[in-house]
Amino acid sequence: MDLLRFFTAGNVDDGKSTLIGRLLYDSESISTDIIETLTRQSKTTGENTSIDLALLTDGLRAEREQGITIDVAYKYFSTHKRKFIIADTPGHAQYTRNMFTGASTAQLAIILVDARNGITDQTKRHSIISATLGIPQVLLCINKMDLVAYSEERFNEIVSEYQLFSRLIGLNKVDFIPTSALGGDNVVYSSERLNWYDGMPLLEYLETVEVDESKEIEDARFQVQYVIRPQTEALHDYRGYAGSILSGEFKVGDEVVILPSGLQTRIARMESNLKDVAFARKNQPVVLHLEDHLDISRGDTIVPKDALPRTDKSVEATICWMDNASFSAGQKFLLQQNSFRTKAVIREIHSKIDIHSFKDLESDGTLGLNELAKVSVKTAEAVSYDPFNRLAKTGAFILINENTNQTVAAGVI
Repeated sequence: MDLLRFFTAGNVDDGKSTLIGRLLYDSESISTDIIETLTRQSKTTGENTSIDLALLTDGLRAEREQGITIDVAYKYFSTHKRKFIIADTPGHAQYTRNMFTGASTAQLAIILVDARNGITDQTKRHSIISATLGIPQVLLCINKMDLVAYSEERFNEIVSEYQLFSRLIGLNKVDFIPTSALGGDNVVYSSERLNWYDGMPLLEYLETVEVDESKEIEDARFQVQYVIRPQTEALHDYRGYAGSILSGEFKVGDEVVILPSGLQTRIARMESNLKDVAFARKNQPVVLHLEDHLDISRGDTIVPKDALPRTDKSVEATICWMDNASFSAGQKFLLQQNSFRTKAVIREIHSKIDIHSFKDLESDGTLGLNELAKVSVKTAEAVSYDPFNRLAKTGAFILINENTNQTVAAGVI
């Protein structure tokens, strides 16, 4: 069954968590015992509704007490047409880093707008991050239509304004749906109160939207997660390289290159689920056996001889700074890309990105929490990668503080 990964973003109190709760509740995607639990918990929130649907995604007690969603809450559900992974991201400006994380693997962005307030700075910020990460499809969900008397005129005003802005920042595929998450209008079922809208409700849209995956090349990529050497009497010569195929397809007999060393060999055998297989595809866990005994370690990348990625000790990237402490010149990091890890420094901050206009701002050499910047990163060992807009799995990385082991930045190459 097809899988769609999407995230929701918007201003505080635009109704993101309520929208997802309504989507899960009305589509009967939550069990009876969870509904009973939510009913009991809702009585303590002082809400007028029988069930506070936002509690389905507000997973932490602290979030509920503050009335905000602090972290990224993931939910999984399915219909008879599609499986879904939802990331509900925070609305506060200071949690931009969480939104960057939630959006990094998404195929669709749902950006909520309060029909009363229209397009805000946060709407622009979330749209710019979506453009930076190359999200293939954006849906502007104009929520709380009940508070503007279900006005078609107000809906059209917001659509027109956002269309102008989306063209400015390079968002090509944008759709619009009017909703009232609290009342369930146009979430799972079409609403008579929005009878001027002739499009589909949100759930039907999610079930049928075609997401362009052409940005992801199909060149085969495999990164070693674990080197298997039992060295038992029965398996004395066993040497396998375990991991999941990041993209494309590998076959027994393929001529491959090991990166960053550049050594060449051939796939002699492949195992999946303890059985020999002739080929394996994207996302499939496998153990590769090679014809030659080479010096291969965790994090090394195995690729076809005729489809090499870039391999370099310097990468140009866009990063989102995630640490409460500001960046300091000369700071040392660990760069992690899947299972590959190496020491790194930010050699230069070329510019910062204005989250309101999408324009480059002159760098002052500093980086603060939630700031986006274009940088050069120098690494101790060569990184094998594809540009993020071609293959997200090898074009994304995180920077880790070498002393505290805290993630301080996420980046796309």
